[in-house]
Amino acid sequence: MKVSLFATCLVDMFHTEVGKATVEVLEHLGCEVEFPESQVCCGQPAYNSGYVNDSRDAMKRMVEAFEHAEFVVTPSGSCAAMFKEYPNVLKDEGSWGERAEKLAAKTYELTQFIVDVLKVEDVGARLKGKVTYHTSCHMARLLHVKEAPMILLSNVQELEYIPLPNAHNCCGFGGTFSVKMGQISEQMVDEKIEHIGETDADYIIGSDAGCLMNIGGRINRKGGPIKVMHIAEVLNSR
Repeated sequence: MKVSLFATCLVDMFHTEVGKATVEVLEHLGCEVEFPESQVCCGQPAYNSGYVNDSRDAMKRMVEAFEHAEFVVTPSGSCAAMFKEYPNVLKDEGSWGERAEKLAAKTYELTQFIVDVLKVEDVGARLKGKVTYHTSCHMARLLHVKEAPMILLSNVQELEYIPLPNAHNCCGFGGTFSVKMGQISEQMVDEKIEHIGETDADYIIGSDAGCLMNIGGRINRKGGPIKVMHIAEVLNSR
């Protein structure tokens, strides 16, 4: 099975280890992974800030970049959800709407792809310690992927899962929200970290680099001992 990796901006610039882990997990599961070098930002920062017209060029560039892919897989529920928005934005622009529909239909978040397409629930990973999981807003509420990460984590050997209190609450990142509304964002992430601390977990796991960057950055500033990991890194642990 041939898979095209949509790395995302945050992985490309700040969390390259997540991109590497994603490739290694997919290859471990028998996939051939390619990386279209013409990929750019998916346009989500501009789109979510209300600059819809300004995001169209980026959308079209991504449609072209992944047009011939068999499957598109990304370690970000948020960015996968953005691809699902393309058909709505481009529907009145000739063939772009249909091309966007085809892209949206073959795009998957990593855990969604593993569980729903590859039909794998145990990737053979091992991570010793207590973990809790942060449910990112876009992945759960827009992409509607909730069960796949939990199924995969439940089969990681030596991993002890502890539910996160108020897991559905936003961490305060929200893309440009954390920049525009910094003081509010700070209060939200502090509340999230407080709940993480209540679990006494060794690791906080997530499926979106933005959330993990926000949570991890605040933990580092406050001197917390918990380690932050993307689920791709967990699934790649042996």
